[in-house]
Amino acid sequence: MIVTDSRPVTFRDVFAVAEFRVLLGGYSVFVIGETVKMLALSVLIYQRTGSGLLAALAYVTGFLPHAVGGAFLLALADRWPPRRLIVGYDLFRLAMVVVLALGVLSPPAMLGLVAVVGLLAPVSSAARSALLPEILRGDAYVLGRSVLTVAAGGTQVAGFALGGLLLGLVGPYGALWLTAATCLLAALLARVGLTARAPRVGRTAGNAVGETWRVNRMLLADRRIRGLLLAQWIPGSLLVGAEGVIVPYAAELDPEASAGLLLMAAAFGMLLGDLLVGRCVGPARREALTPWLALLLGVPMLAFLAQPGQWPAAVLLTVATAGFAYQLGLARRFLDAVPEARRGQAFGLLGTGLMAVQGLAAAAGGALSEVVAPGTVMALAGVASLAATVTLWRMLAPPPVPAGGGGALR
Repeated sequence: MIVTDSRPVTFRDVFAVAEFRVLLGGYSVFVIGETVKMLALSVLIYQRTGSGLLAALAYVTGFLPHAVGGAFLLALADRWPPRRLIVGYDLFRLAMVVVLALGVLSPPAMLGLVAVVGLLAPVSSAARSALLPEILRGDAYVLGRSVLTVAAGGTQVAGFALGGLLLGLVGPYGALWLTAATCLLAALLARVGLTARAPRVGRTAGNAVGETWRVNRMLLADRRIRGLLLAQWIPGSLLVGAEGVIVPYAAELDPEASAGLLLMAAAFGMLLGDLLVGRCVGPARREALTPWLALLLGVPMLAFLAQPGQWPAAVLLTVATAGFAYQLGLARRFLDAVPEARRGQAFGLLGTGLMAVQGLAAAAGGALSEVVAPGTVMALAGVASLAATVTLWRMLAPPPVPAGGGGALR
């Protein structure tokens, strides 16, 4: 699939596709439900144990198994029909949330249940991601991916607001029951609105774990695919090390400085960049701008060496995170590079790698802030992102001659 039309696809083109509206609606409901669940579970466990550590674990437990599921189970994303997999995972989440809401488990058992269900999260996510280019063709796929990114940020903010409201009105158990309703709604939307499709690959004699390892190794052995994965994983994820120290940075400014404002500025920059680049820039131009947008991630962060005040810092973060739109310029090339039969696993590997690199960057930023000022950590994150962009420049820049569709893997 080579994009030759320089006219940007419009939002009207994308939203005219009924299946995309269903996919977007189901994903938005999923994100809201997961956000409310994490918040409610964290509060509930803190109320029952008084342990800040366990409360923090409750907040991240659903994400921690993601890397494990991505390493061992991703083959299921191509071996199972995508609609059945998405619906099945939503119903699995429904059963988990109902058990949590009944209050029959101890806090450690609650954490264990969430972790087990979280193992299948990357498989469901991969199935959804691989479904998008089957629903939207050509440059509509890139704009559709941009819309999903914007929706994820917006619905997460809505989920935090709704979760806080529900906790005040009905408490954590009531919030969990409302989360159960979102699981059921997401499953119904997928079951009724998505077309039944066959698996991309047939059932093989090998087990899913062995096949996941084999295909992951094959994908990473392909030089083009590996380069595109690294280009999407590293420059942006290194900036998460800066976002992880926004709270202590704001605390060092003055008592009236708001970490919330800075975090909102970072989120707004991402949404603004995706909207402008996805909607207003043509396909060829978008791909040509990819390495320059990646540079935009790191350059504004260098100013944090001077420890700017709250509002200048908010502007700098907005400009820097707008550079995340560089990933839109890689979307079509990555889709073309991976074999269609392994598309689900390839997208799952992309998501798993992003979470792993972002987690490592956040941990490194937090550890570094123990010995140097938060502003210096943020500037160093910018330097690291710039270094990664320069190193990966040849992969970020579009090839002079359009590459053929599909990789060599089967």
